[in-house]
Amino acid sequence: MAEGAPVDVATVMCQWAAGGLVYLWVTTRRQEVGLGYGWLLRSLYAMIAVIGAVTGLVFQPNAVRDAACIVMALCAGATLVRSALPTKTGDAAASEAGGPTRTIEGFDPRWDFAAPLAGLVGVVAAGLGASGDVAPALHLARVVVGAAFLGAVSNSMLLGHWYLVQPGLRREPLRELVRHLGGIWPIEVGLLLLPTGMIAVLTGSINDGYGGLLGWFWVACAVTTVALAAVAMAALRERQYAAVMAATGLLYLAILTGFGTDLVARLTLAG
Repeated sequence: MAEGAPVDVATVMCQWAAGGLVYLWVTTRRQEVGLGYGWLLRSLYAMIAVIGAVTGLVFQPNAVRDAACIVMALCAGATLVRSALPTKTGDAAASEAGGPTRTIEGFDPRWDFAAPLAGLVGVVAAGLGASGDVAPALHLARVVVGAAFLGAVSNSMLLGHWYLVQPGLRREPLRELVRHLGGIWPIEVGLLLLPTGMIAVLTGSINDGYGGLLGWFWVACAVTTVALAAVAMAALRERQYAAVMAATGLLYLAILTGFGTDLVARLTLAG
């Protein structure tokens, strides 16, 4: 194994929550998706942030990261409460639409920017931690880009499922997330290849403990993730509604391979 930066659950939870909340704002800023989508994601990522804070405080403390996780959860919770308050424009729009899903009209999407800003502080604090024989700047870049990567792949799948609740929603918000996933992918993979990185695992310079198996498993995860994103984007070009569900299924698989791309590399390179 390489003498790299240790991977701890608290940092992964902080990354996941911060990245997910960033891409929640990317979606809510359009003011198209029903309010329930925001309620779901704010609740989910606030819980993940709390898990990150508790795990960090108990097992591997990082004062700034753990405090940022708590602030991130509080900001997400405050925004959730704010978005749940009745608004004349939002309730009227929902009534006119004749559906159970309230629209986001009347809710200022800038509220959704506070939580990921707090999360970014925590992610940077985690990235500035011990990096072993990995260059500190490279370690920081991997942690920050990894947060965006995990958030993009997670929210792509979650938004795809939301079309079951709001089938009239345009496909552009989902296309945007998939485009971001495809755009972040080469940066994520490139950073993980830089020395000390996965090339050393593939060439045998670093022993992964499994005869090189983890290195090739990582390659499979990385290639499959971008392939799934490409096929999902192609599916979204089809006019039938079933194409959205097909894309969502592909993105479900992309979460597994995406997390494998990020975490398998970091675990393999950890000392």
